[in-house]
Amino acid sequence: MTPSEQSSRSPLKLLAVLAHPDDESLGVGGTLAKYAAEGVETYLITATRGERGRFGAAGKRGDPPEVGRVREAELRAAAAVLGVSEVMVLGYPDGALDQVDAGLAIREIAGHLRRIRPQIVVTFGPEGGYGHPDHIAISQFTTAAVVCAGDPGYQAMNGHAHPPHRASKLYYMAWRTGKWDAYQAALRKLTSKVDGIERQATPWPDWAVTTEIDTSAYWPVAWRAVSCHKTQMSIYERLEHLPGTLHRELWGSQEFYRAYSAVNGGRAVEADLFEGLR
Repeated sequence: MTPSEQSSRSPLKLLAVLAHPDDESLGVGGTLAKYAAEGVETYLITATRGERGRFGAAGKRGDPPEVGRVREAELRAAAAVLGVSEVMVLGYPDGALDQVDAGLAIREIAGHLRRIRPQIVVTFGPEGGYGHPDHIAISQFTTAAVVCAGDPGYQAMNGHAHPPHRASKLYYMAWRTGKWDAYQAALRKLTSKVDGIERQATPWPDWAVTTEIDTSAYWPVAWRAVSCHKTQMSIYERLEHLPGTLHRELWGSQEFYRAYSAVNGGRAVEADLFEGLR
């Protein structure tokens, strides 16, 4: 059965595989809300509980297990706002995702791919947005899992219960310079210090963006989802005071790079992740 034939007989499904609680709202919230509202089944895998993140006012740190418990609850509340059908939290260590056994992580994600059977998979790009090692790791794990899930000879976690599944398309988040500028102006300069070297936002060139989704009707939903992450509001508090025009600039469109597609191609910029499947 070809991917097009399969999608015509199966419900449309989108799976986002991300690193931390709040990645779903800040990164692809508008996209998840849009497709859920259109009747697409949306799913979310979050690799960590974000236990090393901020916890309350002034960006204070808390007891990691407690932070992780609260942040997972915030994640699930945000996902409900976005209309996500199911949330899976893998429980890998926050800030050390790149040290997780790759074979284990790939098997677990591949197992979920075979169970859920999405046509579309979305994750971070290979640069991790601003060089964040956790973002880079989940991009690598997800890319490998998409390949492995379709291999009949590969034994995924719980793979005996689910046959191989080949996703039709894999996308990376691909923000242009303008979107990064607006985002950092509203929040702060995003950097990641790794091995003593500061990394910062890495915009994608305009020509590399293959897909731009109009999410302008869903920015209020995305903002409500962001607001569910109350322990992180010491970072996001400036967003509360932005006028609607700037919120629309932040959340009104979302850009992606089509890493692979079994159903379409070419240079024309897509307006739908499911192009070639409907």
